[in-house]
Amino acid sequence: DPVPAGRLEFVGGGWCMSDEAAAHYGPAIEQLALGRRFLRREFGACGTPRVAWQIDPFGHSRQLAAIFAQMGYDGLFVGRVDHQDKATREGLREMELLWRASESLSPPAADLFTGILPNVYNPPSGFCWDQLCSDPPVVDEDSEENNVDSIVSTFLQIAASQAERYRTNHIIMTMGSDFQYENANLWFKNMDKLIAHVNARQANGSRVHVLYSTPSCYLWELHRANLSWSLKTDDFFPYADGPHQFWTGYFTSRPAFKRYERLSNNFLQICSQLEALAGPAAREGPYGPGNSSVLREAVAVAQHHDAVTGTEKQHVADDYARQLAAGWESCQLLVANALASLGGSKENFVFCNALNVSVCPLTEAAGRFTVILYNPLGRQVSWPIRLPVNGASYAVTDPQGQPVPSEVSPGQPPRPPARPRPPLTLPTRPQVVPVSNFTRRLRGDGGSAVRELLFQASAPPLGFSTFTVSRLSRGDPRAHPARTPVVSQPREIQNEHVRVLFDPLTGLLKEIQNLDKSISLPVFQSFYWYNASVGNDESSQASGAYIFRPNSSEPFPVSGSKRVSAHLVKNALVQEVHQNFSSWCSQVVRLRAGQPYVELEWTVGPIPVADGWGKEIISRFETTLQTDARFYTDSNGRQILERRRDYRPTWNLSQTEPVAGNYYPVNSRIFIKDKKFQLTVLTDRSQGGSSIFDGSLELMVHRRLLYDDNRGVGEPLVELGANKQGLVVRGRHLVLLDTVESAADRHRLLAQELFMAPYAVLAPGGGPSYRRGQPRVRQFSGLRRELPPNVHLLTLTPWDAGALLLRLEHQFERGESANGSQPVTVDLLNLFSAFTIVSVQEMSLGADLPLDATSRLVWTPTTGTGGSRGALGGLPASPHPFPLLPGPAQPRPVPKLDPSRVTLQPMEIRTFLATVQYEVPG
Repeated sequence: DPVPAGRLEFVGGGWCMSDEAAAHYGPAIEQLALGRRFLRREFGACGTPRVAWQIDPFGHSRQLAAIFAQMGYDGLFVGRVDHQDKATREGLREMELLWRASESLSPPAADLFTGILPNVYNPPSGFCWDQLCSDPPVVDEDSEENNVDSIVSTFLQIAASQAERYRTNHIIMTMGSDFQYENANLWFKNMDKLIAHVNARQANGSRVHVLYSTPSCYLWELHRANLSWSLKTDDFFPYADGPHQFWTGYFTSRPAFKRYERLSNNFLQICSQLEALAGPAAREGPYGPGNSSVLREAVAVAQHHDAVTGTEKQHVADDYARQLAAGWESCQLLVANALASLGGSKENFVFCNALNVSVCPLTEAAGRFTVILYNPLGRQVSWPIRLPVNGASYAVTDPQGQPVPSEVSPGQPPRPPARPRPPLTLPTRPQVVPVSNFTRRLRGDGGSAVRELLFQASAPPLGFSTFTVSRLSRGDPRAHPARTPVVSQPREIQNEHVRVLFDPLTGLLKEIQNLDKSISLPVFQSFYWYNASVGNDESSQASGAYIFRPNSSEPFPVSGSKRVSAHLVKNALVQEVHQNFSSWCSQVVRLRAGQPYVELEWTVGPIPVADGWGKEIISRFETTLQTDARFYTDSNGRQILERRRDYRPTWNLSQTEPVAGNYYPVNSRIFIKDKKFQLTVLTDRSQGGSSIFDGSLELMVHRRLLYDDNRGVGEPLVELGANKQGLVVRGRHLVLLDTVESAADRHRLLAQELFMAPYAVLAPGGGPSYRRGQPRVRQFSGLRRELPPNVHLLTLTPWDAGALLLRLEHQFERGESANGSQPVTVDLLNLFSAFTIVSVQEMSLGADLPLDATSRLVWTPTTGTGGSRGALGGLPASPHPFPLLPGPAQPRPVPKLDPSRVTLQPMEIRTFLATVQYEVPG
């Protein structure tokens, strides 16, 4: 068997080789765990990867390195680092280093040995022997074409040169490449000859020994060298492979797919939680067999470094979306089964997936319906509901039958349907009625609604609330006359927490005030575009799916001037300023009652390109904050890293692209601050962002390009959309103004609310009981009590028969909040109401190994550079060791688990397998 013998080794081991810029830490953990579980199931313990292998992603994140460390990986090998960074490291012989990937976790919990491969993932120049390569094969027959001496001499020169850039007498060479590993016979036939002839030179005094090896074997030899290694604490962003080739465009590429991936993971977590809370009834219920694995695998593969990045061809992006859509449909059955079981009623559940374009046939036509709001967070949430309707007045009641304030406001102008819409008929037997945005787009149908129903709904932690909506007749005493909202020129909007001021001459936002803290900040916000470089000759570089390269550092205002068309719409629940920057760019600045932040809902597209210029659209905020060239971005939605304009912490940067070279991935938030105040902007998907001048921050929301950037996609990023006119994208930025000391208390919880948002399922109501005599439950919580604010339930999902996987995390970093950053203790045994925990075992982060059975190689950091090094080559003292890693590090001592007192330190994630029992229905 080649796996136990060490001849075949799995590295990485995730469901894919994930991206590190646009991937959120939640699905990044899940895709690794999914792949590792598969390998362990199919190949046993020897199939478990010990080395992370990220040889193609375009930059590397600190949070993902911390995840690898906590999953038990001994080391990480990467292929792509910035060309200036690499040149510096080669000169200092720091191509291999110790990465301290968390400032909150105590070393060595997030320490990860990291090696930079010498040639990305390619073989040495001249040694590519695939059928697609043109390098000469090794000819060792007795003929005039014999080239053994020249090939061996060239190889020895390359090996000697590479060895000068590394510190031990072992070096690694990758053989094979992207699209160049199609003929194994050609490769191995030539490598066998190369190894034999190079090693034969030892008889003439050569001290170079070549052997087939694996990443773990190489890592083992580096550890045996017993050296100390330079310490790195920042990350590897942004990545450039040349002076004008910054791979920072993909932080935003394909923004609609980036949002769909985020929404799909959101729904997957809801699906998994409901499956865990309802138990077997979720999988086999009245709506048919439900299954979360289809969506789980689709979300996992969407983390690929050519998926969520937006760097795939259009037809591949379409296929990723198709896989996600199929996963949604499978999960909807499971959600329906679970809601029926937990709620005691078999309803004809309706999933209106096209609410983002104001389409939902049930709410548009029905006189009465119910809204079931499920909350996947561990604390109670108040959530705005907006539904397309045609009635003038509605009554909304909560789970206790009490009235809920509601408003009917004018909706978006109805679009003519592609064909007459039949009257809405609902099936008589329980079933799921999915209304797919995807299929509706294909048909070209628009909604018929002329109004929107608005109300604020509350849902308990890990549970649901059911609201009843009834259309009122004109004579009903509860019906208030159809109120035309106040529409006027905007000067300000205000609730109890925030006031937003607008310039009455320009219509643009000009100031935000935090009324709770009595602070105000001038904030100017508007939309701009960068013209994309065309790269139509060999001396220039085009903007493309990967690379962002504006042809000027100064962007153009989308409005064409400093004025925009704006009007104010107000009612009792919401105040909105509608801004039109152009025919293809608009924004709603929104404040809801009780909302301590400003919501900016932007709509951009189709981006015009008839003038021959591709365009990259940004939302820019300008303030008076004295930021000293510093701004802050998240790492995969979790840790926060300081960024400095035109600066890198580990080498003296020569900045060649003043805009693109200062862009960083923004997975969930970006902020600027001075000594007193902080302005934070949260995103609903991954985007590129920066602070190009002091006091400013910007986020790229959309891009449409006319040229390929020559990095592998082979087509321009044009995204024509369903109507072939260009893609229209809508999204939200949430803006928080607070003191520096209090900012994290707001943005940490709000970011999780964006990522794990509540989800509304609709039904006409009146369905039969789930079981005879079972009472109907209009409100349910899977928790006995709320989780503390600094604790997040990251994972709740069925695992093996009778077992659930739980991940609890501390969602604050050390020192960022006076209260939030304190350790916190949770009683796991008495946390859940839907089941009883019988036993608990703590696992590694990947959930494939008990925590007390994990062991990792321990590496020694140094604060200096360089270090001792053995002579080049060096014959091995003995044959190469198998099995791969004998394990010099013993399993670390783990305190005995008390599940009634689970303590979490800042940024700590703890993973548990819980055996549970469900109540047997009577």
